Amino acid sequence: MRTAPQRPDGAETDRRARFGTLPKQIRPEEMVEERPATTPADHAYNPDEWLVRYAW
Repeated sequence: MRTAPQRPDGAETDRRARFGTLPKQIRPEEMVEERPATTPADHAYNPDEWLVRYAW
């Protein structure tokens, strides 16, 4: 059976410094990005776009 070392080694100290605490909680309001709606370009005809999509 292994016993815990009496004093922590360098790797354990580094690991606890990096992962010892949980990250800051993020509120749901911070997870959403709101942008104003833009008008769609429904009536913008581009002949090159048509050629790329439908001509094989």
